[in-house]
Amino acid sequence: MNNYKLTIQYDGGRYKGWQRLGDNENTVQGKIEKAISEMIGRPIEIIGSSRTDAGVHALAQVANFKMSENMTESKMMSILNSYLPQDISIREVILVDDRFHARYHAKDKTYLYKIWNEAYSHPFMRKYSMHVRKKLDIEKMKRACQYFIGEHDFTAYSNAKSNKKTMVREIYSLELEEVAGFLELRVSGNGFLYNMVRKMIGTLIEIGLGEIEAEELPTILLSKERVQTGGMADASGLYLEKINF
Repeated sequence: MNNYKLTIQYDGGRYKGWQRLGDNENTVQGKIEKAISEMIGRPIEIIGSSRTDAGVHALAQVANFKMSENMTESKMMSILNSYLPQDISIREVILVDDRFHARYHAKDKTYLYKIWNEAYSHPFMRKYSMHVRKKLDIEKMKRACQYFIGEHDFTAYSNAKSNKKTMVREIYSLELEEVAGFLELRVSGNGFLYNMVRKMIGTLIEIGLGEIEAEELPTILLSKERVQTGGMADASGLYLEKINF
């Protein structure tokens, strides 16, 4: 049995997230499984490393699947990209060890978030960033980032749908910089709960707007109360950037 690792890019704007739900094909997983099934002539299931939610994009999502058929990586990549819609692309196909598992073997993940912080809209990036019209206090936001770093119980930043055994996650880094007119937030950690990154960014935006103080973050985390975190950042600005194994 051959085990193939896929590296995938996608524009998540028109999909209901990565994870296929039942027979719903309007997901990224569903589209890729359909393409592979058409290629080999039978149903197949793939394993994704990160279950990005509706509207979230990916620069380097990773998935794997097994099949008995022999095919070169280059041929598979060419066939799959010819079957897939233009907003999903297979960047790389690698034949890997039979034990490789895209979800269980991921050591850390990095997400990127883009904010357009001008009074006017950005016509070309409106679907790929969050527009915040009021000027944000970048220094306050940078100071607040430090409170998220380390190991914490992120219950306050989880979603009611979260059913994980533990809400404890470790954030390795959270950085904010200005790039080509955008504010870019980049967060790396050993794992993330459902909606966790968007809720974290939402809190940082509220701090930047002066609605809450950076120094309130430790209390919010310790409270484990979801209502304390405020709004959630738009899905359009979030990208799964990198996964390390």
